[in-house]
Amino acid sequence: MATAAVLGGPAAHWVESFQKAREEGSGSGTWRGRWRRRSVISFGSKNRTIGVAAKNQQITHANNTVSNFKRFHGRAFNDPFIQKEKENLSYDLVPLKNGGVGIKVMYMGEEHLFSVEQITAMLLTKLKETAENSLKKPVTDCVISVLGTAFDPFLGGKNFDEKLVEYFCAEFKTKYKLDAKSKIRALLRLYQECEKLKKLMSSNSTDLPLNIECFMNDKDVSGKMNRSQFEELCAELLQKIEIPLYSLMAQTHLKVEDVSAVEIVGGATRIPAVKERIAKFFGKDISTTLNADEAVARGCALQCAILSPAFKVREFSVTDAVPFPISLVWNHDSEDTEGVHEVFSRNHAAPFSKVLTFLRRGPFELEAFYSDPQGVPYPEAKIGRFVVQNVSAQKDGEKSRVKVKVRVNTHGIFTISTASMVEKVPTEENEMSSEADMECLNQRPPENTDTDKNVQQDNSEAGTQPQVQTDAQQTSQSPPSPELTSEENKIPDADKANEKKVDQPPEAKKPKIKVVNVELPIEANLVWQLGKDLLNMYIETEGKMIMQDKLEKERNDAKNAVEEYVYEFRDKLCGPYEKFICEQDHQNFLRLLTETEDWLYEEGEDQAKQAYVDKLEELMKIGTPVKVRFQEAEERPKMFEELGQRLQHYAKIAADFRNKDEKYNHIDESEMKKVEKSVNEVMEWMNNVMNAQAKKSLDQDPVVRAQEIKIKIKELNNTCEPVVTQPKPKIESPKLERTPNGPNIDKKEEDLEDKNNFGAEPPHQNGECYPNEKNSVNMDLD
Repeated sequence: MATAAVLGGPAAHWVESFQKAREEGSGSGTWRGRWRRRSVISFGSKNRTIGVAAKNQQITHANNTVSNFKRFHGRAFNDPFIQKEKENLSYDLVPLKNGGVGIKVMYMGEEHLFSVEQITAMLLTKLKETAENSLKKPVTDCVISVLGTAFDPFLGGKNFDEKLVEYFCAEFKTKYKLDAKSKIRALLRLYQECEKLKKLMSSNSTDLPLNIECFMNDKDVSGKMNRSQFEELCAELLQKIEIPLYSLMAQTHLKVEDVSAVEIVGGATRIPAVKERIAKFFGKDISTTLNADEAVARGCALQCAILSPAFKVREFSVTDAVPFPISLVWNHDSEDTEGVHEVFSRNHAAPFSKVLTFLRRGPFELEAFYSDPQGVPYPEAKIGRFVVQNVSAQKDGEKSRVKVKVRVNTHGIFTISTASMVEKVPTEENEMSSEADMECLNQRPPENTDTDKNVQQDNSEAGTQPQVQTDAQQTSQSPPSPELTSEENKIPDADKANEKKVDQPPEAKKPKIKVVNVELPIEANLVWQLGKDLLNMYIETEGKMIMQDKLEKERNDAKNAVEEYVYEFRDKLCGPYEKFICEQDHQNFLRLLTETEDWLYEEGEDQAKQAYVDKLEELMKIGTPVKVRFQEAEERPKMFEELGQRLQHYAKIAADFRNKDEKYNHIDESEMKKVEKSVNEVMEWMNNVMNAQAKKSLDQDPVVRAQEIKIKIKELNNTCEPVVTQPKPKIESPKLERTPNGPNIDKKEEDLEDKNNFGAEPPHQNGECYPNEKNSVNMDLD
């Protein structure tokens, strides 16, 4: 089972290519993602650093670090929101050819222009890589959290931070004559400190200081703020809190008293004034049992577990909803008027499909848009244009019935999935009868089906263009939309016709007509959709950057390896390695290490990977023998001690054998001589190498290495162990014979009994019958 990317709202169409890749992929790995405003992409001279921003990362590479780009999706460059945000960004925004938002950065020593979609793809690729490294398996699907039903896109933690930034910018301009907005690095530092101050004020009501050293022009700045002042600054924002709450209650058709409990999540909900406003609205204490920062990510993880076959989760139904109403508009044949129909209302169940029927003589165009532009958090209300092609009139000149299937999928993405034209073809009577029977069979409603329901709606009165029918089909286990279920109890038109025909005379036979559905191509032009050529170019560009990042990582790893070797060896040369290198070599090596360090921070700062590999090999030629001598001095005594213990063990066994010890008297003498010979040879070898090693100083290469001693131990064990562990042969006890009428007894005992009983009268059994006689009497017993 593949997991799905859960996306929705007007920004959904920009991920169409990502969704397509998801549908074509396979695998069981899943990853959970949560959009975070601190997710950044920093462009260096040769590579990209992607991930969650470190404390000073955005400040160090301010002009080349892209952050806070999430809300740029689906917006034009001339959007007032974009123009306002430009003032507070450290990087440059520029218009693209299609009117969208482009981001300008320096990469590989050149100026590059990336779209918002490209920047997002970079982040998703990095998150996917991180998840795969953690899961140790490929990831093909993801779950991404999306804002809920009622919300304000301009009411969040960042907006509270901006109020503090504006206040302190004005104060510093008056107090220190410093314009913080003139230098982006100073402004970013102020944002960081204001966020910290906001968090502190959530738990402290007293005056709290704000201090920044070397803020601008080597000047330190300071200020203070308390919770009361902060709430006065944010009064406008706090008043907005109730608006989405009223909207939520209206959409859910609930009253405040119908709500039994309220749980709040999100970092900004920790602000006391926010909690108070929400609690006052619902008239009850609010719950904060969930981790405000992790709750959404945990929800994504749960959804991953539900969709993944690798986890067993208690079954329960989740019904997604369409957050914004979607309508279709079209032009009538040979008329100037337009027809409009809302195909999906607000909070309509998703995924869901509907079939609309049009009467047309030629190709026609449908335009999808959001019915309530004011309720959409983006200025662009259009979704896209869909052209139904290859439509023609019937042979008799009548309009053709065209069935158009509209669908909103599990990701909240609207599309016109299929279209077909109903053609009438004359046919023979026999063929028609079978065809009619098949149609009747197909029209029978399915039995015991709860998930798929076909609903007929007569929309012929809607507008001037007759819209013959709307078939709605829900593809999830959620109940159908309320406005559709009311039509279920209508009597089918065929049944009504049958009722009328009962009292009417028979009609003349009409020519037999066969109905055929012809699939029609659809040309889709979605707003902000990436063209195929542009998308392929983006994919190719991303592939090149991924390869460059990989090469740059290898280069940096090689450089870091040289730097680590210099620091590690220099410390150890003045410590544990000092005794294992002669004085002259010690001084020369320290000098070489210092020269290498200077080279790394000067001309070696930006060298090719091979230059660092060669430099490391040069250092290791001198350093490795020193390291080996140190390691051998540590391991060699342990190996000699183990070898000595084995020699003593086998020598003792050989001595016990010579002393006629019963434990070893079963071993052949020739075998034991092999043991003695091996012990003597190995002992002689050990004494020789130990004496030779004793004459060597620690700064000289060892005579024998620990590995050689280990091999000698193995050879000694292979020779001696099979001999000394031979088991003693088992001594067999005398065999017992079974007597015909008694237990097993020893043969000697039996002879003795015969002698003692010589001349005795044998016992009589069964009427003087002798059991051992050959001519014994056979008797039948009842």
